[in-house]
Amino acid sequence: MKRLASLFALMALMLATSGCYTFNGASIDYNVYRTISLGDFPIRAALVYPPLQQLFENRLTDMIAQQTRLRVVDSANSDLRLEGEITGYSLSPQAVGEDAYASQTRLTITVRVKYTDNRNDQLSKDLTFSAYRDFSSTEMLTDVQDELCSQISKDLADLIFNATIGDW
Repeated sequence: MKRLASLFALMALMLATSGCYTFNGASIDYNVYRTISLGDFPIRAALVYPPLQQLFENRLTDMIAQQTRLRVVDSANSDLRLEGEITGYSLSPQAVGEDAYASQTRLTITVRVKYTDNRNDQLSKDLTFSAYRDFSSTEMLTDVQDELCSQISKDLADLIFNATIGDW
């Protein structure tokens, strides 16, 4: 048992000091990648909820800062760059009740992301992500909008992180 514990500790130490993998899902070679810059994500959707841009950008920045050792910089000359736009903000009826009215409404947010790897152009990507939350049609959007946008922004940040920096 003691030998197994020692072996596990040694493996954990090797992974932690290799500079290529962290336990949070990011697979980054920190000998190559040290900086990342985040561009604005302006809202280009037909429906606009003004606080969404700042909320989404803060979620994405916080996730990168918490889950990587990359330094977030303002320069476009960084090792990695994420930029894009919020292209969709839509409501759609989901579940229909026996009275033929929607009992659930879905809020969907779509984001287009341009991921630029300035160290390896072949890893650069242009991707689109969507996430949604359903809410009861008896609730007013204005009453649940802040919480829904917060949850959806977290989901979108997770998706973007895993498809780019996490390289899943």
